[in-house]
Amino acid sequence: IAQVPFTLQTLAIFAVLMTIGGKRGTISIICYLLLGAVGLPVFSGFKGGFASIIGPTGGFLLGFILVGFIYLLLADVLFKANDLPRGKRIVYKAIIAVICHLVLYVFGVLWFVTVYASQTGPIGFSAAISMCVLPFILPDAAKIAAAILVSEACHGVIKK
Repeated sequence: IAQVPFTLQTLAIFAVLMTIGGKRGTISIICYLLLGAVGLPVFSGFKGGFASIIGPTGGFLLGFILVGFIYLLLADVLFKANDLPRGKRIVYKAIIAVICHLVLYVFGVLWFVTVYASQTGPIGFSAAISMCVLPFILPDAAKIAAAILVSEACHGVIKK
């Protein structure tokens, strides 16, 4: 059975996006994934290589790029979240991060079900959700809060 690891990747992804913005943040995410793809041990369990990206949990890694584009569209283009007063900025960042996480969960679970089925055998969506989403909801909420705290601490210090 494929193990879905607990990592701080989403904390880093959202801290980067919220701190340096969607465009530069998405470029950073792509660079991170490329480093892992060429073999640097930057993924969970100090793993690297293309096999990590195409494996059962690789949809969550590739989903980071999708999250970057969604963040860019919502936070930077539609709402100009960093130009809002602090209170509104925090609320918008939280809402956008939740939307991005939902998209990441959907993309990751669909990928997981597809790859798992091709490697091991069919798995139901409810089983995949219980493995890939449910154990991570509370930790992911905490990571969103931490990413907002990091980005707010850096607000005004780092030029967007």
